[in-house]
Amino acid sequence: MTGAEIMGVVGFMLMLAGAGWRVWARVEAKVKVAEDKADKVQDRSDKVAADLAAFRIHSAETFATKAGLQEQTAQLLRAIEGIGNRIDGVHERLDRAFEQRSARTSS
Repeated sequence: MTGAEIMGVVGFMLMLAGAGWRVWARVEAKVKVAEDKADKVQDRSDKVAADLAAFRIHSAETFATKAGLQEQTAQLLRAIEGIGNRIDGVHERLDRAFEQRSARTSS
């Protein structure tokens, strides 16, 4: 093998190594971009999870539960029933008072 042939083979090998290195660099760049995107998505999902947890706490503190509403409704209905009974009692007393007056004037 002559020196020119050896130089040709070595040059070809260097060209293949350079091409392989360039392809590897491009693959690494794509991997880096994908990792950056994944990190951004992870950060965004962490923020969404934190916002959801904060909203759950806020809604638990702010909004009434179904059982709580039923209890409040029952208390209000009992209070309204009590007021109705008092009004009926006042009505009956007024009827008796007017009956006694009409009985006195008739006699």
